Amino acid sequence: MKIAILGAGAMGSLFGARLAEHGEAVTLIDVNDAHLDAIRRDGLRVDDDRGERRVHALQAVRPETANAQASASPDMPFDLLIVFTKSLHTRAALEGVRALLTSRTCVLTLQNGLGNVETLNAFVPLERILVGVTTWPADFAGTGHVRSHGAGTIRMMTADGAARPFAAAVADTFSRAGLACSLDADVWAAIWEKVAFNAALNTLCAATGCTVDQLGRVPDGPRLALAIAAETAAVAHAKGIAVDGERIARNVEHAIHAHRGHRPSMLQDVLAGRRTE
Repeated sequence: MKIAILGAGAMGSLFGARLAEHGEAVTLIDVNDAHLDAIRRDGLRVDDDRGERRVHALQAVRPETANAQASASPDMPFDLLIVFTKSLHTRAALEGVRALLTSRTCVLTLQNGLGNVETLNAFVPLERILVGVTTWPADFAGTGHVRSHGAGTIRMMTADGAARPFAAAVADTFSRAGLACSLDADVWAAIWEKVAFNAALNTLCAATGCTVDQLGRVPDGPRLALAIAAETAAVAHAKGIAVDGERIARNVEHAIHAHRGHRPSMLQDVLAGRRTE
């Protein structure tokens, strides 16, 4: 499968590495020149539960380069574009790679938060959009370096809810790459559960400066995280979304114990002085 990943931060880099290691043709697209240069020069350094290694089978380019290459080769479109940019940058990022959005290219958003499908739909028909959520942890450990400890899953579905062959093909590709992906008709519940998960952990870690496991050792840290998760679940229920509050709580507790040293993206943004989602 020919795959482009828009946003080669922590999550984009991790997914790119796993998919490339499985033999997929992966292109990472980002504006971080130092990161791209390091990947092209030395390969992407990956430190995860499989060990530490360098993944060289990756293309790493800026958006304008990817767009120019796609314009020059319209007969060789990408099968899949995975969007990992922050939600606030999605529209501008897609504007910069319009040539990649062909009639044969499907787009998958695994971004945090709500409203991502609506943004994508301004560029791509709903029937070619996949929407999902992932619990894989990933940290940007420096230029050309991604770190991930602890396992995760991906739950996704077509944005219009219809069963389509390409959705099954994408899920199978991810799973064979070790990314544990399943098609889920209740994907919107999964998305809201991730919103609750992030509200519980990202915000508290950003406010305290703690990693996820450190938060678990802070007095009242776990209690506050679970209370925030429960309140977010209540909002989802009020909107008619059937989230599983007990599952959210279990996921929060699991992360506190298993995601050692993990700095959520919001904490990474605070430490880097960037605008948060």
